[in-house]
Amino acid sequence: MKALRRFTVRAHLPERLAALGELSTNLRWSWHSPTQDVFAALDRGRWAEIGHDPVRMLGEVPPARMAELAADPGYCAQLDAAAADLRAYLDRPGADFGVRGVAYFSMEFGVTEVLPNYSGGLGILAGDHLKSASDLGVPLIGVGLLYRSGYFRQSLTADGWQAERYPALDPQGLPLRLLTADGSPVLVHVAMPDRRVLAARVWIAQVGRVPLLLLDSDIAGNDPDLRAVTDRLYGGDQDHRIKQEILAGIGGVRAVRAYTAAAGLPDPEVFHMNEGHAGFLGLERIREYLAAGHDFDTALAAVRAATVFTTHTPVPAGIDRFPVSLIHRYFGGAAGESDSPLLPGIGVDRIVAMGREADPALFNMAHMGLRLAQRANGVSQLHGAVSRSMFNPLWPGFDPTEVPIGSVTNGVHAPTWAAREWGEVLDTTDGSGDWETLRDLDPERLWDIRNTLRATLVGEVRRRLHESWRQRGAVAAELNWVDSVFDPAVLTVGFARRVPTYKRLTLMLRDPQRLRDLLLDPDRPAQLVVAGKSHPADEGGKALIQQVVRFADDPSVRHRIVFLPDYDMSMARYLYWGCDVWLNNPLRPLEACGTSGMKSALNGGLNLSIPDGWWDEMFDGENGWTIPTADGVTDDDRRDDLEATALYELMERTVAPRFYDRDARGLPVRWLEMVRHTLCTLGPKVQADRMVRDYAQRYYAPAAAAGRQATESDLRAAREIADYRNRVTQAWPGVRVVQVDAAGLPDTPVLGAPLSLTARVDLSGLEPRDVVVQAVLGRVSPENDLTDITTVTMSPAGRENPDGGLEVFTVETPVSLSGAVGYTVRVLPAHDLLASNAELGLVANA
Repeated sequence: MKALRRFTVRAHLPERLAALGELSTNLRWSWHSPTQDVFAALDRGRWAEIGHDPVRMLGEVPPARMAELAADPGYCAQLDAAAADLRAYLDRPGADFGVRGVAYFSMEFGVTEVLPNYSGGLGILAGDHLKSASDLGVPLIGVGLLYRSGYFRQSLTADGWQAERYPALDPQGLPLRLLTADGSPVLVHVAMPDRRVLAARVWIAQVGRVPLLLLDSDIAGNDPDLRAVTDRLYGGDQDHRIKQEILAGIGGVRAVRAYTAAAGLPDPEVFHMNEGHAGFLGLERIREYLAAGHDFDTALAAVRAATVFTTHTPVPAGIDRFPVSLIHRYFGGAAGESDSPLLPGIGVDRIVAMGREADPALFNMAHMGLRLAQRANGVSQLHGAVSRSMFNPLWPGFDPTEVPIGSVTNGVHAPTWAAREWGEVLDTTDGSGDWETLRDLDPERLWDIRNTLRATLVGEVRRRLHESWRQRGAVAAELNWVDSVFDPAVLTVGFARRVPTYKRLTLMLRDPQRLRDLLLDPDRPAQLVVAGKSHPADEGGKALIQQVVRFADDPSVRHRIVFLPDYDMSMARYLYWGCDVWLNNPLRPLEACGTSGMKSALNGGLNLSIPDGWWDEMFDGENGWTIPTADGVTDDDRRDDLEATALYELMERTVAPRFYDRDARGLPVRWLEMVRHTLCTLGPKVQADRMVRDYAQRYYAPAAAAGRQATESDLRAAREIADYRNRVTQAWPGVRVVQVDAAGLPDTPVLGAPLSLTARVDLSGLEPRDVVVQAVLGRVSPENDLTDITTVTMSPAGRENPDGGLEVFTVETPVSLSGAVGYTVRVLPAHDLLASNAELGLVANA
């Protein structure tokens, strides 16, 4: 049969049930169980079969059934209550964080499996960010692309190799609406090389109170290659990727402007880049200021003040880099033209400088993001430290600890990921509640919930395993064994995530016989559910999956270990709910955060993890176990052997014995105390509400205030800081500490002894108010470096010569360190409009 073009016709609802339309298209239903119950009541069997999709449900319920329900007082009351609850939610006043609007850009958003616009953790994090922003009332607009084939659907071949398929998605069949103006779809346009123009329409996914704008290039007016720009997430070559990122960044800003104009809303004050993929948004905002008559440096200062950049990868290979030649192709003018039609007024050399890195042939999107944002962060405390070291070259002369990249530890949206049973215990329908109250939960009730959730997972494992084997070519008569796979009473371990090499999917297989013994222990068996997708171009990752699948296919262990293909949000919930232990064994410190373990913890799962990402800061000795690491071992094979052995020993000697140690009532008392402690202590810490509050208070509000200050009075402050930056940059090569003198210390100083320092500094024409001079004190390491550093600001004491010459700075400070202590003096730029003294990357050391 020839390929079919498909389209979706939305159902006509009886007037009495009209509220179903709004409930189906506001994605709050994805985390609000009473609304889900309204749709499930239409046809419970079909609701389960179609994967809990309200829009599709409304299209498949027969008119006769709709008419029946319209005449059912009980159902209508249930519908009315859900509709009233949504209206109350939308009208509820939001918290005042001091910011009037935030535009949040990400290349993927995992809001619900019904809208498959995500691949993994980055997208799920972005979806949870929107949901919690909605719950809190943060005025946020999400911006991304609508991929017509999403990421990909995964299945297995008969020999266990990953196979990909890309189902075509019809936006009309998704919970989306078009952005329109005067009754017509709004189009945003982005100039392309060869005098072509890429047009995109804008779909809106309403995530509670937050609109998510998704740009779609698959429209008739585009050339075929331009229609395909939004075909797949993370697909295609670099030319395809740069088109996507241009559309996301530049087209995304234009979509925001169109949306706020159509909705009568103020423009966002803050622009937040969730990774560097949408970094071109900063260049578009500079172009807007240029079009209003401002110069480039002033425009850059205004843009930086109100921009936040979040980096998500500690792996340099995970950062987008483009050949500089590709930047010239897309941003350079045609022959004989001085300007690019894409960003008029911005020369391509300025753009290339934004993404400059050590290799002059490459353009680094993360470097551009950092240069366009005044505030930046990693996604856990450890990742912040790793990021400061990783990007230290952008701040030469500074210690990594001083690089101006902070951290906000990721969180997860509890109403989405916590099982309904926990909400019932907390007496809430939206996942909120006081998790501390679980300290009083009866241990029998606690164990009953865990057993129920584990049994639910076992049923889902069997269903999905049966489906997977059918896809691999098995027939029903061969699959009776699937009905006895897994045991609801057995210790259940989960491992599910993307499959890059550093996550070490196969560390558990390092000693196959030892794993086999763990699974088949006659007294304390374990069962292991594994899931994850490898990027379609990653042959090494696919080989790792095949290795696990082949082990799991062995008839002697296949009732105790399974690999479930097509890992997505719908599968993930069952894993987080039902697994007793969540396994995470990346190469430290390459896991930026690792939020899957947080979702397990929200359901009473105990983490068994390398001390990386969020676990490095939140493990407390009672909420799970840390796998000892072999940091410093440079032989990769030996490191894997050591850490795998540590993992096996923890499972054999600690984890399994504690799970199976029962009292007279059959309760694993010590295990349940760990579960209770995890729920009570990690429950509040790992939530996305906490994360969004952190962003709002520590990043959005300061950025909004800085942006307002920079742009008021026709960008007066932006001009001031731009002029200051140019003046300091020009003078800096001549700034130097000429002489440092110390006085006051006795021959054998003691703690607290006063140290008086005097520094003579050549400011190369700058004024003392333009800089800060600091005394830097610390312990002297064997390598003659300073550690345990403290800095003390020195005060200006006038010039040596009133008619000109060196500036004198002095300070007296007590010595607060013992042992070998050293000191030096340095000069840094200082201005009230800088977020930190390190911001300009300039320092003059003695």
